[in-house]
Amino acid sequence: MTGTERNLKTQFLIVSYSYSGNTHRIARGIQEITGGNRYEIYPWQPYPMAFPELLKQVKKEVEHGYYPSLLPGSPSSASYQIVFAGSPNWCGKLAPPLASWLYKNDLSGKIVLPFYSHCGGVPADFREEITKLCPRADVREPLQVIGDGKGQLKGLIGKWIQENRII
Repeated sequence: MTGTERNLKTQFLIVSYSYSGNTHRIARGIQEITGGNRYEIYPWQPYPMAFPELLKQVKKEVEHGYYPSLLPGSPSSASYQIVFAGSPNWCGKLAPPLASWLYKNDLSGKIVLPFYSHCGGVPADFREEITKLCPRADVREPLQVIGDGKGQLKGLIGKWIQENRII
């Protein structure tokens, strides 16, 4: 690995929370293209497995702006210039674990590229939501992927990265 390749790799941080695994698949695709460092974040208290209970809890957390505690080991954004931040679309909002990580990290002066998975339900405005959590960051248009990307994931990610002039 050359010095330039090493510097490029340390420039990118890919942070994601995923309930079903779809958002982590997007994160892995971003890592394959950018070579960035990828971290999965997890709430201290796992979410219920049964969908009705999950939906009830998520709606309550989103409504109250709850930021759950995260398991130790969540990465610091300090040494990165570009942060890819991924979450499922839950009721048109960021999943609380990612919102918690964003809230607790100072992303001032950094480029933030949101990405999310969804099932085609309630539309989300992750750019606006992340801008409120990170007001001094350059928050770009998010990448939205339905389900697991249906075999088009690599192309979707590549186009989105190119549109944002990241590589």
